[in-house]
Formats: sequence, C-alpha cells, structure tokens
Amino acid sequence: MIHIYYGDGKGKTTAAIGLAVRAAGSRMKVLFVQFLKTEFSGERHTLSHTENITLTFAPVELKFTYDMDEAEKQKASAMFRKIFDDAVTTVLTQKYDMIVLDEIFSAVEAGMINEHSVYEFVSNAPKNLEVVMTGHNPPERILELADYITEMKKIKHPYDRGVQARFGIEF
Repeated sequence: MIHIYYGDGKGKTTAAIGLAVRAAGSRMKVLFVQFLKTEFSGERHTLSHTENITLTFAPVELKFTYDMDEAEKQKASAMFRKIFDDAVTTVLTQKYDMIVLDEIFSAVEAGMINEHSVYEFVSNAPKNLEVVMTGHNPPERILELADYITEMKKIKHPYDRGVQARFGIEF
C-alpha cells in the first residue's frame, strides 16, 4: 500500500519513522531513504542501529535549497537522483517489505528529483511493497495512487516567533 504524510506541520518524518520501526519490529525489512537531510539528522543514528532497517546514504553537509547557487543545486540534484535511482534498484532487486522516501515531495518540488520518475516507481511498485512518502506538496497524481493520506497542518510553531530549529527536536 502507499502511505503519504504531507503538509506544513511537524511530524511527517516522525510518523514515517514510527511506521518503519513498527514494521522492523515485526520482522519486516525496511529501506529508509532521506532527501534534503544530512547525515547528522538526529533520527539517523538510531535508525542505523535498528535491526531490519537499512538506511541509505545522506550527505555530511547540505545547504537549504534556497541558499544554494545554481551549481550547488545541480550537484545536489545529481546526488539525490542517484540516491533515488539506487534505492529503487535496491528495493526492486532485494527482498524489502517497505521503503520510506522521506522528504521526497520536497525534493521533487525543489527540482532535485523528477516527479515522473517518482510517479512511475510508485505506480509500478510491487503489490507486496509498502511505500511511505513524506514532504510538503505531493503531486496530485501521486495522491490519487495513495491508500493512506495524512496531512500534517501547522496550527502553531515556535519558528513563527523566530525560534530556530532545535537539535533533537526539529532535526
């Protein structure tokens, strides 16, 4: 089945992690892929040490897309396309029960990953594979494929008061 956690509210990645941990604890094999995040995102340490979860590569350093110049965007785009392509190959050639594509919609929106590639993968994914995707603005045609859709809506957030993202809470 296809799961989508999206919106401008906090909790999209947290929900995907919870589902991945539940699956791993039930002896399901999970491939966890993150886009637009670095190796130092707080959840990566625990996920990398969780039995039945395979965590893919993430860069050590990465600027926010709005801080990147054109050359940096092109380099990041090539890296994230490779991460996506490698993850698709891995999940299709090895026996995985779930793939989590964390921040995939944000990567598509930023032009880092081709929307059509994501659509093709999701629409042709094996029927026994759980596909979990997160991000801000999922394309309508991917929403139409989903079995579960949860929108995280921000009502109030400390960022609105100028409080920067806090280590261990927002990243």
